[in-house]
Amino acid sequence: MIQALKSKKVSSKFQILVEIAEHQPTIRQKDIATKMDITPQAVSEYVKEMVDEGLIHTDGKKMYVITREGVNFVLRVSKEMKEYLDHINNIVTNISVWAAVAAEDLAEGDTVHLFMDDGTLYASKGVVEGVATAKVVVSAKKGEDVGVSNINGIIPLEMGKVMVCAVPQVQDGGSRSISPDKLRTAVEGSDLICVLGIEAHVALKRIGVEPHIVYGVREVIVEAAKRGISPVLVCVESEIPSILQRLGDDAIEYEFVEIRN
Repeated sequence: MIQALKSKKVSSKFQILVEIAEHQPTIRQKDIATKMDITPQAVSEYVKEMVDEGLIHTDGKKMYVITREGVNFVLRVSKEMKEYLDHINNIVTNISVWAAVAAEDLAEGDTVHLFMDDGTLYASKGVVEGVATAKVVVSAKKGEDVGVSNINGIIPLEMGKVMVCAVPQVQDGGSRSISPDKLRTAVEGSDLICVLGIEAHVALKRIGVEPHIVYGVREVIVEAAKRGISPVLVCVESEIPSILQRLGDDAIEYEFVEIRN
């Protein structure tokens, strides 16, 4: 979930910054409060915080100007909102025919419930609480691809979390400085193991594990997480900053797993 929806503070700051950007340099806090349907006191508190955070510059009276940091804040939140709206549109748009996997034998005209499992869309006649319904277009056997249409409702999807295992660069010990047992525990049972960097690849080979993904790792972990899969990324430390930047840009949760000796 994007921060602007999870946090009222982030959402309010975003709206205030947009109002200031549109009407700067002269705008009254009272006018902002009226536009947002909140109290002037609340606007004042948010403005004070944003001045301290360097998002707004003010002369202490009625002059407010959004700073470069403030612009970056607005752009970042806007990007998150656009991506989330695109995601919602992809879910709720009633495309003529969607492809799903038949959870059991289905006949043309059957009403089915749609749900995600391990990143794959399934159709089932069984009642599943709180999921979207659809009509089967063409009969299909269990396990076959089946076309569905007339989708009604939202297909629930819980975002995955990326588990990050950092391997030091070779000059800092490389694969020899990690604990094989800790790494084995970290990747054990994972359906999607990704690797980035020679040191990380060698570390996996030391415990007899072949990664599922070696190329295009950044795109894979993001797309997998968006489909409810929690991949494990074994990554050389020098690549960690760019990885975290990408995950942050796409509002993907991550967790570090300690694998050093």
